Amino acid sequence: MGNRSPVDAPEAVRIIGIGASAGGLVALEEFLHRIPPDRGIACVVVQHLDPTQKGLLPELLQRVTAMPVRAAEQGMRIEPGHVYVIPPNTELTVVGTTLHLAAPAEPRGMRLPVNVLFSSLASGQGERAIGVVLSGMGSDGTAGLEAIKAVGGLTAVQDPESAQFDSMPRSAINAGCADIVATPSELPERILAVVREASAVSEEGLPSDSSTPLERIVAALQQRIRHDFSLYKPSTLQRRTERRMAIHGIASLEEYAAFLERNAQEAELLFKELLIGVTRFFRDPAAWEYLADTVLPGLLERQKGAEKLRAWVIGCSTGEEAYSLAMVFTEVMERSQPPPAVTLQIFASDLSPDGIATARRGRYPLAIADDVSPERLERFFTAHEYHYQVIPGIRDMVLFSQHDVILDPPFTKLDLIACRNLLIYFGPELQRKLLPLFHYSLRPGGVLFLGTSETVGQFNHLFTPIESRLRFYQRQDHTYMGGRDFLLHAFPPLSGPSKERPVSPSEVSSQPTDALQAEADQVLLQVYAPAAVVLNADGDIVYVSGHTGKYLEPAAGKANWNIFAMAREGLGGPLVGALKQAAKADRPVHLHSLEVPTHAGVQRVDVTVHAFHDASPLRGMTMIVFRDLAPSTAGRGGRRNKGKGPMPAAHEAQLQQYRAEIEALREEARTAREDSQAATEELQSANEELQSTNEELNSSKEEMQSMNEELQTINAELQAKLDDLALAQSDMQNVLNSIDIAILFLDQNLDVRRYTDQAARIFRLRESDVGRPLSDLTTSLEYPDLHDDARDTLRTLAVSEKQITTDDGRWFTVRIMPYRRVDNVIDGVVITMVDITETKRLEAALRE
Repeated sequence: MGNRSPVDAPEAVRIIGIGASAGGLVALEEFLHRIPPDRGIACVVVQHLDPTQKGLLPELLQRVTAMPVRAAEQGMRIEPGHVYVIPPNTELTVVGTTLHLAAPAEPRGMRLPVNVLFSSLASGQGERAIGVVLSGMGSDGTAGLEAIKAVGGLTAVQDPESAQFDSMPRSAINAGCADIVATPSELPERILAVVREASAVSEEGLPSDSSTPLERIVAALQQRIRHDFSLYKPSTLQRRTERRMAIHGIASLEEYAAFLERNAQEAELLFKELLIGVTRFFRDPAAWEYLADTVLPGLLERQKGAEKLRAWVIGCSTGEEAYSLAMVFTEVMERSQPPPAVTLQIFASDLSPDGIATARRGRYPLAIADDVSPERLERFFTAHEYHYQVIPGIRDMVLFSQHDVILDPPFTKLDLIACRNLLIYFGPELQRKLLPLFHYSLRPGGVLFLGTSETVGQFNHLFTPIESRLRFYQRQDHTYMGGRDFLLHAFPPLSGPSKERPVSPSEVSSQPTDALQAEADQVLLQVYAPAAVVLNADGDIVYVSGHTGKYLEPAAGKANWNIFAMAREGLGGPLVGALKQAAKADRPVHLHSLEVPTHAGVQRVDVTVHAFHDASPLRGMTMIVFRDLAPSTAGRGGRRNKGKGPMPAAHEAQLQQYRAEIEALREEARTAREDSQAATEELQSANEELQSTNEELNSSKEEMQSMNEELQTINAELQAKLDDLALAQSDMQNVLNSIDIAILFLDQNLDVRRYTDQAARIFRLRESDVGRPLSDLTTSLEYPDLHDDARDTLRTLAVSEKQITTDDGRWFTVRIMPYRRVDNVIDGVVITMVDITETKRLEAALRE
């Protein structure tokens, strides 16, 4: 498929990128000590180093490995069996098999050199890339491993339990991007085993021997999950399977295949393991910038007059890429002056139900701030304490669906297909099936957006590059399902002017050797070969050879390529029976001397109907070949009767009558056919309307589900706030009661709002008194002006303080203050009553 980079030659060096912090020296030494030299493998080590100190890492590592250890230099070529170490205060990248050094992007502070190295390996090495994260602080290396995993490479992480500093390994494991987790001494053998197995397994598909363990695993998955992994890359299948083997402690594929065949739950877990859901917002920023600046404006210009653009994001995983497209389209529309009245409907599909569920929620961790700019976070997300929520306007643009791109019918009439880093997991045979499917799904001028390690390969007749470096391709509209050369390859021409040549599978699958042969075949096909058409199982014409205008003509009304709608008079009826007979027979069916009315008179034609039942690409199809016969000989004095003279006049009149009746019957048949065609068109129109209604219902269902999820979230948040308020109220009540001071809270109408237990004894309050006016309360205070003083305080905001006695001889200091809310609004008064009886008694005793 063209996914491989130039370093994919068998003799090319396999590069292992290793990332660790300065505290991971012990783990690094253990790892390199276990790597045997002369295995076609080179190691590139990136460590967090002090930028101001001279690096001693090459000397330290040389003590533990037999491989030569060298400090990386600009332009240095990577050789197998060598170790290359990053110098201080630099960023190290790999381009092909060459090392490149650059000044750090950040002069000081947060530098992520491991991510820089791993990202370059993902871009240049593709599925051959290998990334290893060892002991270290922070999260450097996680994003780089995600990039490697996204292109089908191998990722390995040190077991955090064995790491002196476990932050880097745990970050990678929590992100779900670790294929292998083991100790530094175990990692090399695990990695080399995967490399050896990948080299031994053919990328063209699984072995034909049905007893192989990998094929038994695929068969078990297909039986239990109903999804066929046989066309996936075997190296990817084995690598993901080995992760499940490591969890269960199973040493061989044979044992795991047997375990899988008797354990249904393990099939579900392996299925989830095989669905690699690595994605993030605005992955490959340069591609998204080109999409916003060139591709989307071009689609808007091309689709002038249309009200809606349609896009399909295939393998959307947890939805980041679909939402990225929605955000970019919104920005493009805002920049357009004046903005066109066009909307974008995005269909986002994935095989994983868990991924679709996450995408529908539209809730993402705070770490997305590393990929989404602050402006976009503010514009398109709602920030919460622990996550970001996609705003409803962006959520409503995307319709998420669990969909199997291999088995399920595709979305159609699309303007854009984004299938990024999905094809890299498929074998070449499956890739060859999907790219024509994408061509079929796109509208004329539609755009295909692939991942950085993917191309259209041999299907350059279906797609022309817009920006090949960024993997944008435009649908070619002058070809039908693969173009003329592809059709000639699938349906080879006949070899002679009058003799039908049988079609063998080997000839069907053969490729033209050069352009000269292809052009010569085309001339022979058009000039000397008889006219022929190829039909699919529904009777629709999929390929035309030669000039068929004398036998077929388009029917009036909506375009219809069905053979029965296009067959001229004299052919329709006989073809019905011949097609049914050919479908059951192993040999061609021949029809002789059929009469077809043309502008030049009646043309007699022989017809051959050949149905293909073998395993060739033509399986299930039917070829119809037309051969003209010489015109009938007619005498001037009347029709000849087998050379015995002119026919009698009565016989001639009877023939004319028969012809008239036949013509009338043909006219009736034509009318019936037109009526049938009209009814068919009405049914098709109704079907399209129903399909549109179904899509709207699905969209409404998605909207309702989204609203329901939002309401549930709001309900949970409100419940949490109510719990907090109840707790705060309890705390406040306990505080007020603990200070042993009588406090009475009144609102602006001087009605009771709250009180303490001490105030309840003075004013004889009960719970039912909340809301009663102060003037209606019975109190033991000898304070008739209490209500007036409270009213004055509320009016003037002046504090009132008086010493008041009670009817039982106690003294209280009564202070009336305004009730001021946190927003500086006066909302009532607070009356505090402090018992000073003992103070008064002491004063009286001192006076005596």
